[in-house]
Amino acid sequence: MGEPACNCRDAVDFVSRLPCTRILKNSSLYQTEPAGERDQPWFINGVVEIRTGLGPENLLDQLLDIESRMGRVRDRRWGPRVIDLDILAYGREIVRTERLVIPHPELHNRRFVLVPMLEIAPFWVHPVYGISVRGLLDRLEDDLKVFRLDTGDYCPTGVPQ
Repeated sequence: MGEPACNCRDAVDFVSRLPCTRILKNSSLYQTEPAGERDQPWFINGVVEIRTGLGPENLLDQLLDIESRMGRVRDRRWGPRVIDLDILAYGREIVRTERLVIPHPELHNRRFVLVPMLEIAPFWVHPVYGISVRGLLDRLEDDLKVFRLDTGDYCPTGVPQ
C-alpha cells in the first residue's frame, strides 16, 4: 500500500536505528507476485542482514512496533499492507515459542524470500534442513514471478538474467 519501495527503504532505516543493531547487508528490492490472495497488486520484497544484541523476542517486539508506527493494520491475512517485517533467521538458532518460530516456517517455500536472500547470504544454511539458500532455491516448487526492481530482470532461479 502507498509507495511500497519507499516503505521498504523507510523500514530499513527504522531497523538501522534499533538499539544494539546495525545493518550489515541489504538486498536489492524485488517486485513479486502476491502469494495467497492473488487478486491484489504485486508486492515489493527485500532482505536485510543485521547484527543485533536484541534477543529474538525483543527483536520481534521492535519490528512489530516499526510496523505499527508505519501504519500497518492487521485486518486480513495475505492482503495488502503498508509493510510486513519478518525475522527469517537468527544466525543458526532454532526458536519455537507461542509467538515466534525461527527460521521462518515458510522461508524455504518462498521464491520472494530466497531470491533476495541469495543476493546477500548465499552460503547461509537452513539450520533445520541443512541446505544452503542456493540449494533451497534449486528445490523450490514455487513458480511465483520475481523481478529485480532496479533492473526489471526476471529472476526465476535467483540470478538475474
